[in-house]
Amino acid sequence: MVTLKTPQPQRFARISGLGGYRSERTVTNEEIVGPINSSDEWIQQRTGIKTRHYASEDVSVVDMAEQAAIEAIANAGLKPADIGAIVVSTVTFTVATPSAAAELTRRLGTGPVPAWDISAACAGYCYGIAQADAFVRAGTADNVLVIGAEKLSDIIDPTDRSISFILGDGAGAVVVSASDTPGISESVWGSKGENWDTIRMTSSFLDMKKDPSTPWPTLRQDGPSVFRWAVWDMAEVAQEALDRAGITAADLGAFVPHQANMRIIDELAKQLKLPEHVKIGRDIADNGNTSSASIPLATERLLRENPELSGKLALQIGFGAGLVFGAQVIVLP
Repeated sequence: MVTLKTPQPQRFARISGLGGYRSERTVTNEEIVGPINSSDEWIQQRTGIKTRHYASEDVSVVDMAEQAAIEAIANAGLKPADIGAIVVSTVTFTVATPSAAAELTRRLGTGPVPAWDISAACAGYCYGIAQADAFVRAGTADNVLVIGAEKLSDIIDPTDRSISFILGDGAGAVVVSASDTPGISESVWGSKGENWDTIRMTSSFLDMKKDPSTPWPTLRQDGPSVFRWAVWDMAEVAQEALDRAGITAADLGAFVPHQANMRIIDELAKQLKLPEHVKIGRDIADNGNTSSASIPLATERLLRENPELSGKLALQIGFGAGLVFGAQVIVLP
């Protein structure tokens, strides 16, 4: 019997480079409180958000992803030709097909590498890391580019008090590369489909086709239900990620949760009993909730402000519409 040749089995993966793109326009709470009959104080008390960023009309999801990717590749000490696959997580790319990732192969000059988009909302970046880790360890690629990019300002309703006022635009990217030592733990990921519509669009494009008077689809959420799920269920997921990595909270240098709500972030940290030395990503105060881009952007900020974290362990967890979730422990680049 002929035995198939397989890649070297003892391979690991790590994040080798990180990049981010923060949209140019800063939007304060004062600019958005009128249509929702609210106040800066109300928004800060409920979410911890002071500002968020909106991209200009001529800036697309791919434009933002490209800038974050260029920075991540450079910070990894690589060239675009070294990238073996591209994964883009986004729910705001304006066409169903072709993918944003395929367009990036042309813009970045990577050559004809495999490229695809994933729709996993705010857990999409962690989903991308799980996929990239598997591909690198299997020997399918030496370097995988993972990007979370969102232009959420395209799908908000200025009068909506459930979610629109927390959302912003941006992109974050990392390169996952082959490593002699483990740099990404086993991922904990899944979905809770029975709560599929807890975070949802107001209508579908098919609805608009059937009735042209249908308003442009925008996001809505059942805030209290999402809050309870994010706090209680995600604390268990985060703990499971620590357990699978074979570490405790005391071994962490950083905790980088999805930037959904400052109260959720603080409650998760409390339930995980994080020691005081663990730095916590709180990029949401200035950047808002950027869905799949929020974890890499928060990580980029943590490392920029705390360079001593390089090489330390970070627990990251994403959760959002679906309801989907994903978490893993990484070695910070």
